[in-house]
Amino acid sequence: MALLKVKFNQKKRVKLAQGLWLMNWFSVFAGILVFSMGLFLKIELRKRSEVMDNSESHFVPNSLILMGILSCAFNGFAGKICYDSLDPAKFAKWKPLLKPYLALCCIFNMLIFFVALICFLMRGSLDSTLAQGLKNGMKFYRDTDTPGRCFMKKTIDMLQIEFKCCGNNGYKDWFEIQWISNRYLDFSSKEVKDRIKSNVDGRYLVDGVPFSCCNPSSPRPCIQYQVTNNSAHYSYDYQTEELNLWRRGCREALLNYYSGMMSSMGAVILLVWLFEMSVMVGLRLLHTSLESIANPEDPECESEGWVLENSLKDTFKSALESLKKLGKFNQVEAGAEGAEGEEGGKTPAITTVS
Repeated sequence: MALLKVKFNQKKRVKLAQGLWLMNWFSVFAGILVFSMGLFLKIELRKRSEVMDNSESHFVPNSLILMGILSCAFNGFAGKICYDSLDPAKFAKWKPLLKPYLALCCIFNMLIFFVALICFLMRGSLDSTLAQGLKNGMKFYRDTDTPGRCFMKKTIDMLQIEFKCCGNNGYKDWFEIQWISNRYLDFSSKEVKDRIKSNVDGRYLVDGVPFSCCNPSSPRPCIQYQVTNNSAHYSYDYQTEELNLWRRGCREALLNYYSGMMSSMGAVILLVWLFEMSVMVGLRLLHTSLESIANPEDPECESEGWVLENSLKDTFKSALESLKKLGKFNQVEAGAEGAEGEEGGKTPAITTVS
């Protein structure tokens, strides 16, 4: 029994073709939307590329851009087919192409669904990318005189101000690196010498943070140096008092920002996928209803359309049998080639008569 079998007359076929033509052009606009989302996400990721470890995160925007282009191409072509289906003479030239086209549509819709899932599952990969990228970026914060790294201070400062964050996982990350350039240190000072000597790697480490970590909403003037020294500040206890520094790390802030963006895009792409699936089902019904017309010379006669010629179970069984036959055919061919090789390798026996 055919799956989703529907009876059509001339009026219904025309309405279906017209409706599909309109839906295909809506799908073209949906493809433009997907392309635009991919382009926007790519630009947003490039803005923070200095604090990302690799380019794996660009897989999602590149996939969205590709899916958007393919969606415009596929649905524009389908719209032309639906328009020509109103004229039997014009539709005849598309008949041989419809089955391969529908097979391509199935693959395309599977790819759209896969990209939608990737949008929801990219959080883990993005997390590791940001963690390592921010760690490296913070190390280069002081290299304002080094070509290729002189912009890193501005990048990190603007990032911390915009996203209201501090450090990689928190403000204490700044205590573990030398973020003040040597050119601004007085090496004749005893305090500077003692700090450098007390460190195994000879770095100048302080319990301080860059100015961009300060929270301007705090009523107290920013305490960015000697953060853990209670005696250096009046009426201050860094362990109990609410510090006037951003508590949240930049990795968490950026991860939430990009994850939220990609989750929203994933939801939109799932809606596009559902719309594309309905268009594909409608096109299949139109295709079968036009092919099953008993008398092509009488376009007003009734016909039947279906999504699958047999039930889902029977279709799955026949697909498995076809795969098995294909496998056996390949085995037979391989066996025949082996037998020919053996026959060719035999040498004729030579009998010597004395």
